[in-house]
Amino acid sequence: MQTESLRPVPNRSVHAPRAEQWDGRWALLALQAGAILVVLAATPYHFFQLDRYTFVKELVLLAVALAAVLLCLGSARTLTVFMVDALVAGFLGLSLISAMLAANGWLAARALGVSLAGAGLFWAARTVARKGHGPRLLGALAIAVVLGAGTGLVQAYGLLTTDFASLTRAPGGTFGNRNFMAHLVTIGLPVLILVTVEARRGGDFALGAAGVALATAALVLSRSRAAWLGAAACGIFLAVEGLWVGRLWTDQRLRKRVLVLAGTGLGGLLLALALPNRLNWRSDSPYLDSLTGVANYREGSGRGRLIQYGNTLRMAGDHPVLGVGPGNWPLYYPKYMSPSDPSFAAGDVIPTNPWPSSDWMAVLAERGLPASLFLLAVGGTIALGAWIRVRSGTRRAPALGDLTIVATLIAIVVVGAFDAAMLLPVPTFFAWTVVGALASSARPVREVVLTALGRRRLAVAVSVVGGVLLLHSLAQVAAMALSGVGSREALELAARVDPGSYRIHMRLAQEWRVSDRCDLARPHAERARDLFPNHPAPLVLLRGCRRRG
Repeated sequence: MQTESLRPVPNRSVHAPRAEQWDGRWALLALQAGAILVVLAATPYHFFQLDRYTFVKELVLLAVALAAVLLCLGSARTLTVFMVDALVAGFLGLSLISAMLAANGWLAARALGVSLAGAGLFWAARTVARKGHGPRLLGALAIAVVLGAGTGLVQAYGLLTTDFASLTRAPGGTFGNRNFMAHLVTIGLPVLILVTVEARRGGDFALGAAGVALATAALVLSRSRAAWLGAAACGIFLAVEGLWVGRLWTDQRLRKRVLVLAGTGLGGLLLALALPNRLNWRSDSPYLDSLTGVANYREGSGRGRLIQYGNTLRMAGDHPVLGVGPGNWPLYYPKYMSPSDPSFAAGDVIPTNPWPSSDWMAVLAERGLPASLFLLAVGGTIALGAWIRVRSGTRRAPALGDLTIVATLIAIVVVGAFDAAMLLPVPTFFAWTVVGALASSARPVREVVLTALGRRRLAVAVSVVGGVLLLHSLAQVAAMALSGVGSREALELAARVDPGSYRIHMRLAQEWRVSDRCDLARPHAERARDLFPNHPAPLVLLRGCRRRG
């Protein structure tokens, strides 16, 4: 069955110059390679904890987004403008203003870069899909989702024991955290199902069905309640809106494939529960405990979330227009913490997580109410447009691609309500790319003709902004590598390469203080205090140095 949404958009470049056709393919290759690289990228520097995964994945995200956008611009004769583009621009514009006013510009630049890269991937994926390459792009994304699930599974069963995997947050695989792995699987599950159901050959369908089994097993072993809720919401939507209301169940071939996928998914779930693994859970019934604790907000992580959400809303209330700045939530949270707040560990050098336990709380507190409304409008516009196309399909038979758009957005909303997902590079890459590729069937509102001069100027502007963000990201990764050498000379160099690293400055300050060299410890402690003025550790260290004279 070939659905309307997956038929290649008529390729307007058939009679175009040869270079124009190849540019679309090079952009496709960049996006395909990026999907694999962003899943696998990791570093072995344990001192940096989760940053050793997010820094290098952000580098891949920025590099791929920049390359894909420039490759698309290289062949563009017109800019195709959609209604949603104005909303995306509004969100990014307000985020930029907020970042320029942020107390910690390093954190703001990093968070803004992730948002800009996501928007660039959305535009590039849409452009590539409109040139007829959508199915191949979606296929690569589906493969990457299965690969991500596979890294979690091989760690769960003791096959991944290198320094690139975190033993304390298994089975996170190359994500460093089981929740992060599960977020990708949940957000990518709708497109994996779509690609499998739409497979033209039986062998491809069999591989896709095996991928669904692996993804389901990885989700179960992750014990990520946010991911479980997101996957359940997607499944319910697809079953009700597609199979029942959309009457896709009457299609014999599709019905058979859906039943096979349901069976393989159930098989993956049962095998995950039955096969012995290397995961060291504290409970004798860990999966049942996670399932029964989904709605428990009286104790444990559920209670901690409610406390954190309340404090974050107070932060947002004090900064309603532009927020505290992208990425600056951990800078301000100590001012709003509650007594016995589990989100704040006063004795730790870094007492808070880098993000709140909700994308939407983060956007509201960091970028303000207007930017949050723009982002809400972006998702709402895309979802509403896809849903209208679903309901207006021929004989009420909805396009599977449009169903997948809505299911993916449901996953993003649900997962982001309970965890940080779209603040991170991997979900950003997949969510924006999937939605961009599938939303290519929407109706454009305007075609803007690009002159050669205009195209060059636009490419230069993109190169400058992307290049600056890319260099900053590269400096973070280079500083991690230098810190891994272990010597103080290497650490001092790392602090110069990445002057915005609170972690490196605090490590140097502590090491120099232990050596009774407060003259050398003080500048680093002062720099750490300037970066995070509400964190206790730099202030404690500076007071200790003053007592020593």
